[in-house]
Amino acid sequence: MQKIESIQAMQQWARSVQRDGKRIALVPTMGFLHEGHLSLIRLAHEQADRVVVSLFVNPKQFGPNEDYDRYPRDYARDQQLLEAEQVDALFCPSAEEMYTPGHSVYVEEDAVSRVLEGESRPGHFRGVLTVVAKLFLAVQPDLAVFGRKDAQQLYLIRKMARELNFPIAIVAGPTVREPDGLALSSRNAYLAGTAREQAATLHRALKEALRLYREGERNAYRLRKVMMDMVLAASEAEMDYIEIVDTATFTPVTTVQGPALALLAVRFGSTRLIDNMELTAEDAP
Repeated sequence: MQKIESIQAMQQWARSVQRDGKRIALVPTMGFLHEGHLSLIRLAHEQADRVVVSLFVNPKQFGPNEDYDRYPRDYARDQQLLEAEQVDALFCPSAEEMYTPGHSVYVEEDAVSRVLEGESRPGHFRGVLTVVAKLFLAVQPDLAVFGRKDAQQLYLIRKMARELNFPIAIVAGPTVREPDGLALSSRNAYLAGTAREQAATLHRALKEALRLYREGERNAYRLRKVMMDMVLAASEAEMDYIEIVDTATFTPVTTVQGPALALLAVRFGSTRLIDNMELTAEDAP
């Protein structure tokens, strides 16, 4: 595995691979890797000749009162895991390499980025879209792989790639979960004591909404109410939002008439978790 720290060296590596007619897949991460990340890497191997994993904790997507400084990091362990997964290149630039002094150019979406996660975390998606665009330009991949857990992020990255004409296929990997259903996340490391047990309520609430939907419930208010009651029954849970959106537009619905996504964001102490579940007639194969 090659370790690459500069944008120029990353671009040179990519051009060399492309001259040989090989397809490149990018898996962007902020490190502290878990099985969810590794599943995306394996999916990337299936669809490309060379796999690049970026490891960069992006300061531009953290708000002033968020957890950038304490975001979990373990670079040595991450590199060992990537070696074991036979990753071809690790792109690990510094913040100074990615954002030169006086940096003031950003990528910003002006509609969907302002609701849900965007409303709760102002400026978050500006930071996400900017760093993803910079990673696309540095790595020059044929495809990029993202997880479905960050559903709004996935929607916006697809929208950016389409509307800014990036010649990159956006591939989505399924959410990987703990045995009790909690979606894997680097921030799960913050959970302690009863908060960890109670966090599994998120998945149970989503599953209950799916069950009711499959039994014929189409009123979004009632589906949200059921999820809210279940989540708030956990004594340490503090609700941020629960919503049901149309998957094509990411706008909230009052009646579920087509493909829809149930989303929630909940805090357990200082730890904020998100999860989602598609409301479908049957499980995907």
